[in-house]
Amino acid sequence: MATFTSVTVLGAGVLGSQIAFQTANHGVPVVVYDVSDDAVSSGRRRLDAVVEQYLGDVGEDQRPAAEDAVARITFATDLGQAVADAGLVIEAVPELLELKRDVYQRLAAVAPVETVFATNSSTLLPSAIADATGRPDRFLALHFANHVWRQNTAEVMGTEQTDPAVYDRVATFAEEIGMVPIRLHKEQPGYVLNSLLVPLLDAASKLVLRGVADPETVDTTWRIGTGAPVGPFQVFDVVGLRTAHAIASASSDPDSRAWAEHLRTEYLDKGKYGVESGEGFYRYG
Repeated sequence: MATFTSVTVLGAGVLGSQIAFQTANHGVPVVVYDVSDDAVSSGRRRLDAVVEQYLGDVGEDQRPAAEDAVARITFATDLGQAVADAGLVIEAVPELLELKRDVYQRLAAVAPVETVFATNSSTLLPSAIADATGRPDRFLALHFANHVWRQNTAEVMGTEQTDPAVYDRVATFAEEIGMVPIRLHKEQPGYVLNSLLVPLLDAASKLVLRGVADPETVDTTWRIGTGAPVGPFQVFDVVGLRTAHAIASASSDPDSRAWAEHLRTEYLDKGKYGVESGEGFYRYG
C-alpha cells in the first residue's frame, strides 16, 4: 500500500498540474484545488497539455495509462471538500509568503488533524511558513523540478520542528511516485537544485539587460561550452516567465527588479509566458 492513499494538490498551475499527474500516474488518487471555476477550467486545459508533453517524452503507447491517470484526478473549488480525505497536501500556490501563510491558516482549519502538509515553494524556507500551518511537526518542503517525470528529483527539506518520521514518510512517498528523493540535512534557500541554477539564470539575465548578448547567443554559448542540453533562457521558458517575474519582482536587488520589469514589458504583457503559452524567449509548436 502507498504511503499516502489520497493526495490533494493546492494550485492547478504549471507545477501543480504536473505534480498531480505524476502522482496519479503512479496509482494514487488526487484532488486538485484552485480558487475559482475559471482557475479550475484553466487547470483542466493545463493538465491536458501536461499529458501531451508526457506522451511526447515517453511515447504514444503510454496514452491508455496516461488516460487512466487523468481519470484518477478530480478538481475542486471548496477547500474543505478538497482536503477532507487527504493524507498529504502538496501546496503549489504562487511564491508570495503572505499568500502561502494565508492558505495554510485556512487549510489548517479544515484538514484532518493527521494530514501532512508539504510546500513546493522554490524560494521560501518552510520555517517562514511553519507556524501558520498549525502543525509544524507535520509540515516540510517537497520541491519538484519542472517536467516532473523527466527531471525527476524531489527535494525533501524539513525544519527543526519537522517530525523525522514524517520526513521519512514524505521521502518514501516521493520514491513511490517515481521521483529520486534528495534529502537535505538542513534548510537552504533554493535547496540544492536552485542553489546551483539561480546564479546561472541571474548571470544570463544580466548579460541580456546590459546588452552584452541576446538570449540565443547566451544559450548557444552555454550549450557548446558545457555540453548541457539546454541554455538558461530555455530553462526560463520551461520554468515559466510568470514564475520568473514573481521571484524577481519580490527581490530588493536592483538588477532583479530591472529583470522583472523587462520580463513584464517584453514578454508577459504580450502574452508570452514560456512553454505553457507556446512562446517565451522561443516559440514552441
